[in-house]
Amino acid sequence: MPAASSSSVSPSGAGGNSASTIAADMDTVSHDLTILGYSGTVGLGVGKHITSAAFAAGGHSWHIWYYPDGDSNESADFIAVYLELADHHHHHKKSDVAGDDVTTARFTISLLDDAGEPVPSIVHKSTVRTFCAATPSWGFRKFIRRKSLSSSSLSSPAYLKDDSFTIRCVITVVKIRSDTTPVKFHVTPSTDLPRHFGELLVSKVGADVRFKVGRETFMAHRNVLAARSPVFKAELFGWMKEKASSGGQIKIDDMEARVFEAMLHFIYTDTLPEIEEGERRAMAQHLLVAADRYGLERLKMVCEEVLCNYIDLSSVATTLALAEQHGCHGLKEGCFKLLKSPGNMKAVVASDGYDHLARSCPSVVKELLVNVFP
Repeated sequence: MPAASSSSVSPSGAGGNSASTIAADMDTVSHDLTILGYSGTVGLGVGKHITSAAFAAGGHSWHIWYYPDGDSNESADFIAVYLELADHHHHHKKSDVAGDDVTTARFTISLLDDAGEPVPSIVHKSTVRTFCAATPSWGFRKFIRRKSLSSSSLSSPAYLKDDSFTIRCVITVVKIRSDTTPVKFHVTPSTDLPRHFGELLVSKVGADVRFKVGRETFMAHRNVLAARSPVFKAELFGWMKEKASSGGQIKIDDMEARVFEAMLHFIYTDTLPEIEEGERRAMAQHLLVAADRYGLERLKMVCEEVLCNYIDLSSVATTLALAEQHGCHGLKEGCFKLLKSPGNMKAVVASDGYDHLARSCPSVVKELLVNVFP
């Protein structure tokens, strides 16, 4: 037990107040790894792994190690999955647990079902682990029995879909810091601009422009629209200025009211509105077209990211056509990755979506064939 002590304060003593804190900063990141063509990875050999692309968490670079034939002879019937701290590849200095090159993290690795949700029986959680050059990886050598991945029964469905499956790794990097700082007054945080602008859109206070979309009418603020969209700026302060200023109605053609409403929500709040899961892909497709039409580059990138999560054999051809028509290079690359497999390419060529792609974007079909069959 610490000994108690007391001290006197004299007029000549140093003044001022201070406080100390011990804080745990945590950064949580989720990374999905999809194994396309699982059967092609089987037979790599016990103890041999395939490394995922690097992803960032907590200021560090990480990989997922996938062992299709297990990481040891004792667990050869299982797929093994490990999380690796990739930073040590770039450091040659020897470190130990007490050194500066140590990273502390906990993580969960799970198998996803068809809906993109973790399978409850295949969720593996770690305790807090220390990653360093001496021990760069931790994981689960019995992640899932290989037979269970492809076999199915009433109580245990097969988890392979089109010879593919997805693993999700959720990692929380923990950083402990200790600080001594002068006592300061607490200043009120800055205002929540997205929320306030969202309330402005809903309340319609000061709205000075009216849009007619189908049978619905929407009120908005010219200055907000012009600040966010170069196209709205040209229209509302250019050739449509007189009509908008006089209270006239601007008609929007070739767009559904729900899509225009979602676009307005993004313009004001910089976020997508709540969208039901079954509608997310269709809404993202429509919003991408709207974003391209009105020069909303960030909305366009957000829609690309959403659509990349929905690329599959049934939709890849139409998604590729959409990406080509609206200059979405990231989405186009995502489609090409799926079609790199000759088996996937053959299945898509036989689909109606491929006919649409060939008619609407013949140049991208040539580019696709060069990429898949170089």
